[in-house]
Amino acid sequence: MSLNFKSFIKDKSLFVILVPSLILILGIVVYFAEEKVAEAAITLNPYNKETISLGKSLYVQNCASCHGVKLEGQKNWMSRLPDGLMPAPPHDETGHTWHHSDKYLFMITKYGIENIIGQKYPNNMPAYKDILSDKEIISVLSYIKSTWPNKVKKIHDQINDREKSK
Repeated sequence: MSLNFKSFIKDKSLFVILVPSLILILGIVVYFAEEKVAEAAITLNPYNKETISLGKSLYVQNCASCHGVKLEGQKNWMSRLPDGLMPAPPHDETGHTWHHSDKYLFMITKYGIENIIGQKYPNNMPAYKDILSDKEIISVLSYIKSTWPNKVKKIHDQINDREKSK
């Protein structure tokens, strides 16, 4: 019994099942492979002068209008505005940015908070996936981290270590 392409195509039920299954399997493999590569690449570098310089420039262009030139955030950043939106939080040591891992900060910056938490969360922050490259997002976040006191950087490093050990 030999199997040739014409007889295979004639058996439409096999074709209808096999082709979508192969496409699905290929899609799953590509999805998980890309996710692992992206996760491996998310490490802030707050000690690299070139990274910090690029990050500072991008921060001024894309973030400072809301989060402040000195990373101070907007007034009353923990209270909703009359329109229900949350003001931009500070990114200095007085805010909560350093309470989150590199990966979480990257994902929120790239995809937006609503996408990450999976529910509505009224805010003005855009997703930067179509605005900044991954390298640029990492540079901005590295710049932000570079401004934190050493004690806060060490705590943030411990948060990252805990996340990576999961």
